[in-house]
Amino acid sequence: MIVKVISSTVVGIDAYPVDVEVDISPGLPQFSTVGLPDVAVKESKDRIKAAIKNSGYRFPRNHVTVNLAPADIKKEGTGFDLPIAIGILTGVGCIELNNLLDYTLIGELSLDGSVKGVDGILSTALLAKETGKKGIIVARENAGEAAMVECLAVLPVDTLSDVVEFLNGRKEIEPLTLDIDDIFNKCLSYPYDFSDIRGQEHAKRALEVAASGGHNIIMIGPPGSGKTMLAQRVSTILPKLTFSEAVDITKIFSVAGLLGKKNTIVGTRPFRAPHHTISDAGLVGGGHIPRPGEISLAHNGVLFLDELPEYRRNVLEALRQPLEDGHVTITRSATTATFPARFMLVAAMNPCPCGYYTDQTRVCRCTPQQIRQYQARISGPLLDRIDIHIEVPSVKYKDLTGKSTGEPSAKIKERVDRARKMQERRFKGQNTRFNARMSDTQIKTYCSIGDDSQKLMEMAIEKLGLSARAYTKVLKVARTIADLDEEEKILSSHVAEAIQYRNLDRKMI
Repeated sequence: MIVKVISSTVVGIDAYPVDVEVDISPGLPQFSTVGLPDVAVKESKDRIKAAIKNSGYRFPRNHVTVNLAPADIKKEGTGFDLPIAIGILTGVGCIELNNLLDYTLIGELSLDGSVKGVDGILSTALLAKETGKKGIIVARENAGEAAMVECLAVLPVDTLSDVVEFLNGRKEIEPLTLDIDDIFNKCLSYPYDFSDIRGQEHAKRALEVAASGGHNIIMIGPPGSGKTMLAQRVSTILPKLTFSEAVDITKIFSVAGLLGKKNTIVGTRPFRAPHHTISDAGLVGGGHIPRPGEISLAHNGVLFLDELPEYRRNVLEALRQPLEDGHVTITRSATTATFPARFMLVAAMNPCPCGYYTDQTRVCRCTPQQIRQYQARISGPLLDRIDIHIEVPSVKYKDLTGKSTGEPSAKIKERVDRARKMQERRFKGQNTRFNARMSDTQIKTYCSIGDDSQKLMEMAIEKLGLSARAYTKVLKVARTIADLDEEEKILSSHVAEAIQYRNLDRKMI
């Protein structure tokens, strides 16, 4: 007898349907699994045997063949335990076939028959809704995450027996329902605020401009000047996440196993700060079965790279394509996975190896050659993708000891939101969402400047030593500054401010 149970597997961050076909035929006792299973799937036979027996059911003493179709997609993880067990129990007559195909089943089995949670449940629930399933049967610890998908019956179960009794109509399982809006709104708090930072008004202004236009930014300054504190608070002034953006982020965290059992959705923009010893696979993603890296975990949020020149050259160069395309594709022999990676890059670096080249209070002992070599660790193509370069000097004593606090994130965010709304109206019906992503054609259309501004640009290129590649960057940033001032035209004051944000294009020594 052949039985089919509906399940799924996750490739990248998207789930794909998998038909779990179970055939029980006469012959010597044997349990074989086909359909490109990985080691965890092959080992499931021992867990399934023990779970069925310890749940009080009979395991067939026949030849059991399990096919995971389609066979050309690599199957991994322990989520196939539950559908395989249900297929076997149906094959021996313990379960009726009335409503088996109405539900997607996924979950890991313990030896005592209890059902445990797995990663990637949100993607599976979204697939179940898209394919018209009546509901999804998952472990109780996964139910909250799956319930983020509306118009889908999410049935939480604790044991294998619960599933069998439900499918036979002898037990009612109440679908889990949650107040999605309430849960989403409760997740909108940040642990940091710009009011914690005293001084550094120039840096705060630059970060406000960067957040308004989605510009990548690099901060150059001595140790202890507050670069990390500033970066940690960038997420607090970015526009509020939409629900669809939050779902995309949650899918990535769920697949990576970072969501946590108590969390159901990621409601705040992520802030990721990997150490400079990270590998290229850890940053962009990888592995035998591709998993998302830090740039994907920072999707719709902020990726902070502290001590930028200390990162290995191949790691930094791996950032170039994601910064340009907004996604990364990882190809392995078994599969190809594409992960979203549209993030705001915030980088920080010292001006020299000792860190005190631009410090007014400490003496730098680095030679000009050492400073040039240190700054040259950041390649031109990578630097070309960073719109704003600013210096962050040491904080003065009077700023540290002053009684006045900094401007709170909420006020800065109001201005950022107004600027983003102007960009929404400007790019309505186009793929571009904010100024940093403008194409050359859009720059010509939306970034025209007057004669005074043209003269400023000419002076910047010829006298201040700005590179030619900085021209379009200055125009994009000037457009964002004009949006913050709610001006339709770019004024010379906007261009002048934008020129100040190109420090690394000048000769620093």
